[in-house]
Order: sequence, then C-alpha cells, then structure tokens
Amino acid sequence: MDQACELILPHGGFRKLRSFAVALAAYDGTVLFCDRFVQKRSRTHDQMVQAARSGVQNIAEGSLASGTSKKTELKLTGVARASLGELIRDYEDYLRQNRLEIWDKDSARVRAMRARLAGKLKRGAGLSDQSDHSDRSDRSDRSDRSDRSDRSDRSDRSDRSEFFDEPLLSALHVLQTASAEMSANIMLCLTHQASYLLKHQMDRLASDFAEKGGFTERLYRYRKEHR
Repeated sequence: MDQACELILPHGGFRKLRSFAVALAAYDGTVLFCDRFVQKRSRTHDQMVQAARSGVQNIAEGSLASGTSKKTELKLTGVARASLGELIRDYEDYLRQNRLEIWDKDSARVRAMRARLAGKLKRGAGLSDQSDHSDRSDRSDRSDRSDRSDRSDRSDRSDRSEFFDEPLLSALHVLQTASAEMSANIMLCLTHQASYLLKHQMDRLASDFAEKGGFTERLYRYRKEHR
C-alpha cells in the first residue's frame, strides 16, 4: 500500500520535541519555585503547579492522538500553550504583588538568559553568572572550578538527563538556591520560551493539516483504493 494512504501515521514522539523538553523543565521549575516561595496549602500553589502540568500533559496527549486526529493534536497543543499563558500571568502576579522587578525582555540579562536556554551561549553565561553571591563564594573555594561544575552537573543529571540538555539542567540547578526575584524571572523566560515553541508547532500543524488533510481524508483514499 502507498505510504501516503496509511491510516495510522507515526505518532507519540513527543519526547523528541524541544517544546516538550522546555515545558517539562517549566513544570519541574514551577514545583521548585512554589515549594520554596508559595505556601504549600494555598490555592495559588496548586493552580501554578497544575497549569505547568497541563502544559506538559497536553503536548504528550496531542502527540499520542496525532496518529488518527491531527485536529485533536492541534487543539491539545493550543490547550498546552494556553496553560503556559496562565502560568506566565501567575509569575508576573507574584513579582508585582511582592514588589519585585519583572526584568525587561530586552535587557541584556534577559537576552543572555534566552540565548543560554536556547543553547546559544556556553556554560557559565546567562544563568550561572547571575546566581547569588553566596553560591559564587562556595564555588571559588575549589581550586578547579570546571571539575567542580562537572561533578555537580553529573549529580543533577542522575535523574533528569533523560529529558533535559545542559542549559535546562543549569536553569533547574540555579532555581534551587536563587532569590525569589531571580527565580521568578528565570521561570518567566523559560515559560515564554516554551510558549514560543508551541506557537511555531501549532503553525506547522495547521499548515500540514491544510496541505495533507486528516484522518477522514486518508480513510476516504484508503477505501477508494481498496474497492
């Protein structure tokens, strides 16, 4: 049978999507942030974690459904992006309500952070160079900083490297000790990046659907060829 007429297309490859990896880092980062800075029994804590989780789960569910329904995949990808939009508002609210600064998206530090998370800057720039002075002094006590950093990275990777590359691991590492202001701004940058990736993913899905159709069209062609 012609491959173009296959009914069930390849699907479920969400773990290979950059959008999934970044959204998953935003989920794990939100758990870290909320456990450190938001009362665990508060509704805000639960809502922020659930919004981050929804972003991840809807990407996965949409990918799994794509074999028979590109429409469902597109819809769930949109739900994932909407959930991350809600999470962005929560971080902005946290910073505003606690009289902390929302870093300008065009500032040098935010541009560096975006580039670091996208893998465009080398290790040591964009995230770790903005960490607290206490963390810097701890690192300076070691004669070989690069060896120390490598050991730290390996310990962090023991249960995360399956999902995250080095920039995302670095962000999650910084979130363990950074101030509330810095942590919230890192999470804003991370969540905005996940939303940006999902927007482009939705554009591609819409274009593919317009050009190739969906399951109904494949089913019609399949039946026509096998009459």
